[in-house]
Amino acid sequence: QVQLVESGGGLVQAGGSLRLSCAASGRIFSSSAMGWFRQAPGKEREFVAAIRWSGGSTYYADSVKGRFTISRDNAKNTVYLQMNSLKPEDTAVYYCAASSILRSSISMYSSSWLYNTWGQGTQVTVSS
Repeated sequence: QVQLVESGGGLVQAGGSLRLSCAASGRIFSSSAMGWFRQAPGKEREFVAAIRWSGGSTYYADSVKGRFTISRDNAKNTVYLQMNSLKPEDTAVYYCAASSILRSSISMYSSSWLYNTWGQGTQVTVSS
């Protein structure tokens, strides 16, 4: 079993930046990919970005492409989400998730049902 702990959320002004971290522990070798999702009040959880542990291929939601960057540090078992040019509509609870299910294309990891383990979430608030 994999355990995930997110950190790095907070309050930032529009146009600012934040970096989220997701520290993974446990059976890391069983994870094939990591993802970030977010959920705003009154809305469904939505995909943000995904990355493979091996090879590092990435995939982004159109809404964050060019502004957010997902990366991983295999030595630290940590995944990051660098968020730049933040907008008020980015305000949400951000969740880190781990998938042990193998899929041929990184784009398939935009589906939340592929993920077995979720973190507790970290709040990101962007003020206008």
